[in-house]
Amino acid sequence: MNKYRFELSRGISVWKISSSVNKISFFFSAMQHTNSQNYLEENLRAVTSIMVAQFLQKLTYEKVQTIVKELLDLAEKCKSLKPHESPSECCHQLMTTFLEHICNNQVLADRHVFSDCCNTNNSARHKCFLSYKKDVAGYSDIFQISNPEQICEIDKENPVPVKEKSAFSISAQLLTPLFQGVTQECKILPSWRYIYETSRKHPFLYGPTILTMSACYETAVQSCCREENKTECFQIKLEPIRKYIREISLRHHHLCEIGIKFNHKVAKAVELVLLTKKQPRANFSEIAKLAMDIKNLHQICCEGNAVACVLGRSQLMNYTCSKQATLSSKITPCCELPEPFRGECIIISENDEPDPSSLPLSRFTEDQFVCKQFTDKQDDFLQEFLYEYSRRHPELAVPVILRVDTVYQNLLGKCCKLENPLECYSHGEEMFQRVVRESHEHVKNQCDLHEKLGDSNFHDRLIVLYTKKAPQLSAQELVIFTKNMAAAATKCCPLNDEQQFACMENSAKLILGALCRRHEAEPINAGVGHCCDDSYAFRKPCFDDLQVDATYISPHLSCDQVVNLNEDLCRAQEEELQTEKQKLLSNLVKQEPYAAEMQFQSVIVDFAHLVEMCCQAEKSEICLQEEGTRVRALIWEDPTCRGATRPVSHNY
Repeated sequence: MNKYRFELSRGISVWKISSSVNKISFFFSAMQHTNSQNYLEENLRAVTSIMVAQFLQKLTYEKVQTIVKELLDLAEKCKSLKPHESPSECCHQLMTTFLEHICNNQVLADRHVFSDCCNTNNSARHKCFLSYKKDVAGYSDIFQISNPEQICEIDKENPVPVKEKSAFSISAQLLTPLFQGVTQECKILPSWRYIYETSRKHPFLYGPTILTMSACYETAVQSCCREENKTECFQIKLEPIRKYIREISLRHHHLCEIGIKFNHKVAKAVELVLLTKKQPRANFSEIAKLAMDIKNLHQICCEGNAVACVLGRSQLMNYTCSKQATLSSKITPCCELPEPFRGECIIISENDEPDPSSLPLSRFTEDQFVCKQFTDKQDDFLQEFLYEYSRRHPELAVPVILRVDTVYQNLLGKCCKLENPLECYSHGEEMFQRVVRESHEHVKNQCDLHEKLGDSNFHDRLIVLYTKKAPQLSAQELVIFTKNMAAAATKCCPLNDEQQFACMENSAKLILGALCRRHEAEPINAGVGHCCDDSYAFRKPCFDDLQVDATYISPHLSCDQVVNLNEDLCRAQEEELQTEKQKLLSNLVKQEPYAAEMQFQSVIVDFAHLVEMCCQAEKSEICLQEEGTRVRALIWEDPTCRGATRPVSHNY
């Protein structure tokens, strides 16, 4: 089983290149591919397919390919991009033509509910189309290999043009070390079905990542088709791919949200911190330039133009590799790879070691000319502070560093209006430490509670807390949302103190980002809206401090609606029973948000006892009906629910 093992580093699936690889053929293949400059041409159909499937998520595979053929002539014009040309300008016409194609096809527009978009002008039309993109739940289903022999047979018959084979064949030798047990002779072919399914179910996942994962998927398929136990091989090899896609898709969607909801300064600040942590030895001007380039690339990719996204990523990575000597020593192996593997490799590469010659931060809190610099070039000065603070604190998560940056900006805004500003802002370092300490203490308290309660009870506690904060969400939504938070605690809390802090903060930003997107689609309440919109840096502390929504009036639920018991519970798996129990808990909190938590737990214990007892009884359905009535009677002592106050044993 070890031969299929992936190594995990920093919580993201990455692959180690084996030292036994034939270095000559490895580098030769990379150079041959890079020098051919045919990357986009050879993958143009795949990239265009990604764009179409991400916008038209309900369209069949065959119809997506039909539209792709009609767009390829236009896409051809984008492939020979010169270094100084903007990919967004080059490919703007392709996107415009694509949207016009949809709008000119009345059946297509109506079926996908795009009629309202088609009645607007180009800019508004594009935004309208983007608003209809939806992540599809249950994506992992396409990884369930029910008939591996059929998968292998389809793979053999996969018709791919000779030109399109070449790029992936070259990449086969480079991908070989990434998958233990795959031979050098493996010919990697683009899996069109995989690209289609991944694109439509992850509409915010960037095109270059889909291309990379498609090659990885096809490598796994071809390798497993040689194995005796194909099913086991598929399960082991495809799980890391599925996990990586899920995580990176969530991150891409989150970055798109930042760009849309907040101003460009916030989006650039996020990239500046990430870059500085990864490349702390690079100088400020280089980091600032790259941060702006990456921020602009995110905007292009988030707009859904996969062709422009692939071109832009390729340009950016070529530039990065041309500057690797001054940026980071960690990206050298990545720069020897062809696209799209080069870009994915650089993104998940390790952070470089901090520069020991960094100047002290005291110049931002003790220099008498701070206010002059802040007043003359505020944006540049604050970016430089962010850069200097980030390279000294690689252990801190991005939101925590942005909180420090916000505090510093507010401090200077206040102090520089005073007669003696130096005396005022000289306390800055203490304020920075307090921000970090308070954030750290909250995470530690959460992890202490998780250790005390255990996974299940900790999840229950989160359901109570967040039902009070956002009772407008359905019980099902609250269970899923808090399940993600509980899973983050399970993953992060066992880590050492420093890693625990960063892990919890990084997880929270993505989970809360998803909640805020839900609020954007269908407003929850004013408190949630304030936390989502007011400050990206302080989003987590805002949610932590959010109290009961006093404006919420719970609709009256009948006893049966609060506790719905039937024989299906006896056939349910453990996870399903847990979900039903937690939905009951959420509904109880909605009815009585100020009740003591022990009251809720008492009913939950009775519910679990009742299910266990009745499912063992001969006449389980009658037992559930009668004993369910007794549990209902416990809830607020409702006189319409007849029965005893505790479930008791009967001979059913």
